[in-house]
Amino acid sequence: MKFYDRKNELAVLQEIEKQSRTSATFTVLMGRRRVGKTSLIMRAMQDAESAYLFVSKDSEAFLCQKFQRALEEQLNIPIYGTLTHFRDLFEVIMRESVNRPFTVIMDEFQNLYKVNPAIFSEIQDIWDRYHMESRINLIVSGSIMSLMKRIFENENEPLYGRPTSRMTLRPFTIATLKQIYSDYCPDYKNEDLLCLYMLTGGVAKYVELLMDAGCYTKEKMLNYVCRMDSYFLSEGRDMINNEFGSDYNTYYSILQLIAKGQNRRSDIDGALQKDVGTFLQNLENNFGMIARIRPVLSSPNSKVSSYEIVDPFLRFWFRFICPYQALIESGQLRLLRENINTHYEQFSGRTLERYFQALLMESGVYTLVGNWWDKKSENEIDVVALNEFDRTGLIAEVKRNEHKLSLPKLEEKVKSLPQGTFGQYKFELKGLSLKDM
Repeated sequence: MKFYDRKNELAVLQEIEKQSRTSATFTVLMGRRRVGKTSLIMRAMQDAESAYLFVSKDSEAFLCQKFQRALEEQLNIPIYGTLTHFRDLFEVIMRESVNRPFTVIMDEFQNLYKVNPAIFSEIQDIWDRYHMESRINLIVSGSIMSLMKRIFENENEPLYGRPTSRMTLRPFTIATLKQIYSDYCPDYKNEDLLCLYMLTGGVAKYVELLMDAGCYTKEKMLNYVCRMDSYFLSEGRDMINNEFGSDYNTYYSILQLIAKGQNRRSDIDGALQKDVGTFLQNLENNFGMIARIRPVLSSPNSKVSSYEIVDPFLRFWFRFICPYQALIESGQLRLLRENINTHYEQFSGRTLERYFQALLMESGVYTLVGNWWDKKSENEIDVVALNEFDRTGLIAEVKRNEHKLSLPKLEEKVKSLPQGTFGQYKFELKGLSLKDM
């Protein structure tokens, strides 16, 4: 698949590279696995003098040997002898950058924790000693969000406050997803677009796998997911195993419950027969896998809330793949596929709501987009989009089938909105379905 979009990100990285020719820069690029971080960096630095270093989970001595060869070959940095300590290698890099500008890219930077946790303090010391005279463009990227946040956002960590720039790479927007789909299959159907969004959420690698395999329809996509050689069957497990520690089973259970719709704190506590407050906080704040959803404009302390899995692929994986590992191990993939078929319409209906919410947020018209429901959940509104500056908004009901939409019913639900918070807004009411995608 060719390189798509990322114009803003490319422009920022290229501007940073120009700046580094006169003063050292230290850029941190974070983003979930397979979102396209490495492709973005390599594209941005294709015309710059650079070295790419992948931080594998090797011994420190072996990793330094690999880095030494890469620096000699890619940047022609003369290194005498064999270096076995990262601090010595990094000091060579920083010394050389005083004499000439260049870029060093360290991919999967968080893996240095596995190599030697003391390395971060050594980087801090050497960076502090050399960066005022250096002309290095140092770019580090990582996909294990909990570790990357700990390294750079925890004020007790040695590299806190050292980066000059920090970026988070997000999946493709819906507009870009449509562009990619149109290039491969100009006559795609909205049902197929919904399935592509449900399975990939705009994650570059997943989109590439499906498009390059010629999976342009819903049926072909789902068949591909359920093939015996499918990348998708193990991807969820591979993606999150590095994040979770000894409480692995509890986190997995919580995510499965949320994916099935048991998304209230009381529901989860009851199902697991334990207080899961700490686990939910970790999943939201440290791992970034779930979000606490409240009715739009409700108080941050409101007890009327629920949880949802943020990543569309993980939401699908925990609903349809994770609970059925026995079927996968025994090769019963036909049954796995049939189960997806059975529950597809209901599951994709909620995905359609999220699709329209994402689309409205991407439009640049609204400052706040979400759902609304009352305390008893008797009145629920699928989409509430607000422009908090001009006090206008959109309220929408979402159904897969346009014939099931009812504006009169929606008007009745709108009457239940608290006038104290919503009365100052002028709303447009809409019904949204597959045909509006």
